[in-house]
Amino acid sequence: MNRVVIKYKVLFLFLAMSLETICFSQDTVRITDYGYVAGSRVNVVPYVLKALNDCKTKKAAVLVFPKGRYDFWPQYVTEKLYYESNTDVIPLRRCPILIEGFNKLEINCNNADFIFHDRMQPFTIDSSKNITIRNVNIDWDIPLTAQAEIANVSDDYIDLSINAYESPYIIEKTKLFFVGEGWKSEWWGAMEFDKNTKQVSPQTGDAGCMGDNFKNYKAIELKKGVVRLQYTGKHKPLKGNWLVLRHSARDHAGTFIINSRNIVIENMNMYHCAGLGILSQYSGDLHFKKVNVVPNAAKNRILSGHDDGTHFSNCSGQITIDSCRFLSLMDDPVNVHGTSVRIIKKLSDTKLLCRFMHEQSIGFVWARQGETIGFIENEAMNTVDTRKTESIQFNSPEEFEISFSKPVPTTITEGDALENLTCTPDVLIKNSFFGSNRARGILISTPGKVVIENNVFESSGSAILIPGDANGWYESGAVKDVTIRNNIFNDPCLTSLYQFCDGIISIYPEIPRPDINKPFHRNIHIDNNVFHPFDYSVLYAKSVEGLYFNNNNIIRSTRYKRFHYRKYMFTFEYCKKVEVSNNHLQGDVLGKNIKLVATSKTELHLKKQQDITVGE
Repeated sequence: MNRVVIKYKVLFLFLAMSLETICFSQDTVRITDYGYVAGSRVNVVPYVLKALNDCKTKKAAVLVFPKGRYDFWPQYVTEKLYYESNTDVIPLRRCPILIEGFNKLEINCNNADFIFHDRMQPFTIDSSKNITIRNVNIDWDIPLTAQAEIANVSDDYIDLSINAYESPYIIEKTKLFFVGEGWKSEWWGAMEFDKNTKQVSPQTGDAGCMGDNFKNYKAIELKKGVVRLQYTGKHKPLKGNWLVLRHSARDHAGTFIINSRNIVIENMNMYHCAGLGILSQYSGDLHFKKVNVVPNAAKNRILSGHDDGTHFSNCSGQITIDSCRFLSLMDDPVNVHGTSVRIIKKLSDTKLLCRFMHEQSIGFVWARQGETIGFIENEAMNTVDTRKTESIQFNSPEEFEISFSKPVPTTITEGDALENLTCTPDVLIKNSFFGSNRARGILISTPGKVVIENNVFESSGSAILIPGDANGWYESGAVKDVTIRNNIFNDPCLTSLYQFCDGIISIYPEIPRPDINKPFHRNIHIDNNVFHPFDYSVLYAKSVEGLYFNNNNIIRSTRYKRFHYRKYMFTFEYCKKVEVSNNHLQGDVLGKNIKLVATSKTELHLKKQQDITVGE
């Protein structure tokens, strides 16, 4: 009897597995089913369009790309108008893989190489949910940034060795232009990378490795692939080092996610892109694991992404970055923020005319009915009150009228700002490597819960910047709950200067007139980390209430020459409830001191056994 029962159970299990296999097979779409041959260099775009259309007919579609090379050319791509955050405004974006209106889709690329030609946006996820993209390498044969080895240096010129096959160039009226598949752009900037470490050369950064007057250069071609730049100047890059030559616009993200939820990206190598790496906008519950925005070592590249590695604008829900790597970017690896708008005119007690203030952040559907809006007074940047959105009407991509269910606060006037508090995420960043990139490592501006743990930082500028403003970039988001723990900050951190880089960790909101009684940021815990500073400034903080720097190890490095203008280990400006305790200093750590600016000593809790003093 028992044998019969077991036999039926085995039969049932076999039938169930067979049914599952059949169902999976029915939901699986292979790009090769449409006749495409990987490695043929034929344009794969029309095949992708057909495959995605068929995926829409399935409940849980899986689109499979067998391992190989797939070429994406501009012909047949979908072109759409998108206003993308921190990105140049152009009439239409080219979207070769447009995932729009999907409820569930997985794209498994089996470590395939997706090679793009001309300017385009590899992946676009629009108004979709439950999307997974995994196992893909993204690159360009002709990148939209160039690189050159410094072959020779004199007082009057530098010679550049350029791979003219990878980065074709021309010289017009003594100026260097790069030309590609349908584009031409003038060289306008450079970052210098050390030939041995492949890190941004110390004390270059935005101060410029080429000197102040390099744009007065005259270019001549000595032979194919060798260009002489004639110019005089005190500072020049070092022979043997590499220059990443910046040209072209920031006009397409590597992956753009808009109005979507529950997005998973795993095992993606983004070797290059035409703008921000992964730009997520008005989306939520985003999970990125083993996403690497790094140079393609197989092509001997120093350059990687055109700008930021990942960028989150006005998102919500949970953002997770796990086991990712960022290296040789031309801007910050991670930037999380909202977008504040300026009040132009009070139209009635309940209606305001507002304007987007940064030219790269316009045209957003900034709010929806029922969302919570904060009112920010401009001088001290305090959120004085909140209201619910009743309606929003757009007059142009730059301006809109917004109505509220209750009268706006009477203290709010023209010139003050609004922020959308509904579009604010929680953030977890863990187990990741932040290598030497232009600018900083992580930028965080969100009132949600933020945890940054078990990462390694070798940022050229500040490793972590907590900004916030409604006056310059208009990137909103006063933090309320930040934990920075169990990270390693190696000595390449803060080897060059960039905007707001006043410490290895820099808490630097742009506040015209800080109010000591109403600090901008709150509840920041920096615990159990290891710092290897070669210079003085470990932590700079402005306008924070509840700042805790405890149980950290600070170990002096002597690998680099100190240069930073701040000569204190800690600087606290307009801060309240600051605690510095149980930290361990090893070696001849510089400073061992604290500078207080508009911060009372009674607001500082300092344990004396740390050998840290309060300076004047």
